[in-house]
Amino acid sequence: MAPGSSAVQQWQEWHQQRLETVVAPYGPLSVTGTYWLAQADDTGWIEGLPGQWRETPDGSGVVLHGDVLDDLSVAGEALMGERTLGTSAGGAEHARITWGDRRLELLRREGQWAVRVHDPGAPARREFTGIRTSPYDARWVLPGVFERYAETRRVIVPNADGRERGLDLGGEIRFTGPDGGEYGLRVSVVGSGALWAVFADGTSGHGSFRFRFLRTGAPAPDHSVTVDLNRTTLPPSAFSEHFLCPFPPPGNTLGLDVAAGERDLVS
Repeated sequence: MAPGSSAVQQWQEWHQQRLETVVAPYGPLSVTGTYWLAQADDTGWIEGLPGQWRETPDGSGVVLHGDVLDDLSVAGEALMGERTLGTSAGGAEHARITWGDRRLELLRREGQWAVRVHDPGAPARREFTGIRTSPYDARWVLPGVFERYAETRRVIVPNADGRERGLDLGGEIRFTGPDGGEYGLRVSVVGSGALWAVFADGTSGHGSFRFRFLRTGAPAPDHSVTVDLNRTTLPPSAFSEHFLCPFPPPGNTLGLDVAAGERDLVS
């Protein structure tokens, strides 16, 4: 497809928006730490964080205590005393927590609470020089078919932080590669029905990052879906070691070289 075509322009706009997201003050390059509440001492203090942190008795939220010396704010108001907080999906209050010019994000993984620190002054933001990305190539825009599982399947996979966690899979995408071979990816169903895959391929670890992400739109009523590998992205753990990204589940190492999309960081 010739440069200047609508598909190329749309990809260029997507690529530019992606770069802007990565380098944003509180984007993935800003993450400087992920701290688990299980690391707190008996008073709720976690080394590296201000305030005192503890789970609610039923585990559904987090109680944060702060005072003037902690420089903590919740929803723009200085925290003096206690607030019960949760994630956006939880029943407790979801509010922005700030620590000076840093933002603190609450996470919950398999019943365990953590706090992630976003620091706009992170060295990674200053040192970032770009993402090595393949030019748009229409050969990597592939028609696929989504085969939904009768029920969600959970598999245990290693994560970037060295722990193993569950990954929920909702089905598989089947598609024909540019080489004429038949391939499949096991995918999670996210948001309003979009599909998300964690995969590796023949370039992983030598030519591309060790694994990558792919997101598609929601399948059409006839189960068709477009697999656009030009929009393959690096996982957040490529930008900061403090992310918990899952590795590809069994069956998601493609037997071809995906020379498309984001490949690795510019060194």
